[in-house]
Amino acid sequence: MAERDSGEALERSSQLLHEITRVEAASRAGDALVVLPVGATEQHGPHLPLGTDLLIVEHIARTAADGVQNGLDVLVTPSLPFGSSHHHLPFGGTVSLSTERYLGALNDMVESLIIDGFRRIFMLNGHGGNHEIIQLVARDLSLRYPANIAAASYWDLAREAMATREPDLPGHFPGHAGFFETSLILALRPELVQSPLPQRSAAELERVAIPETAYRAERHGFWEGIDGHTDSPHAATAEQGRELLDIIVPTVSAAFLEFGKLPLE
Repeated sequence: MAERDSGEALERSSQLLHEITRVEAASRAGDALVVLPVGATEQHGPHLPLGTDLLIVEHIARTAADGVQNGLDVLVTPSLPFGSSHHHLPFGGTVSLSTERYLGALNDMVESLIIDGFRRIFMLNGHGGNHEIIQLVARDLSLRYPANIAAASYWDLAREAMATREPDLPGHFPGHAGFFETSLILALRPELVQSPLPQRSAAELERVAIPETAYRAERHGFWEGIDGHTDSPHAATAEQGRELLDIIVPTVSAAFLEFGKLPLE
């Protein structure tokens, strides 16, 4: 086969790990950044699909990978559809791994990628319950292997850019099944959103408000007390969701590029 220059090869190659052969995976592993999107299957109020976190993070990961320029090869693995979601089990419709098992599963997945030859691995998270766990995996495996490993929730990567929208962004960012996530799903999969969208009065919003503290405060029965969603999604629209994605995706692309260009050991 005639040799192709790197730009042409990247243009013709798939971005999705599960669409290429073992031969191509091996040939790209040494230089590529591989992205592992992690989501959840859990209740998202009475109006959003159980796969909300999965749908959002998978879209962001793939679209952001498409947007990476400057010759960085990015491969995206199949998304992990389950997360650490025991706090949502009382509502039903939730498939969860315990903290210990989720930590072990992610450890095995990332370790597999390292054994495959990948040396740049980025875990992109779409579910709040996974956040600390992916960071532990990145920390621990980077001590054992000569690989660069990153872990981040997409909303943290976009937080600074999102701050410019704070006056027009009602509810919590990112919240859970509130205005923010409802807008994103209306933009991505509107047919999966149930009507009417829940609405809370000002008094109800004050009652369920999550105080900003310098410490993490967990209260037994908290999620049941707010009916499984953090704010009032009634004003969410697909247009707002598209505007939010237009802010989020470029920041994730930039993070992929920045991390992918870091020197290896």
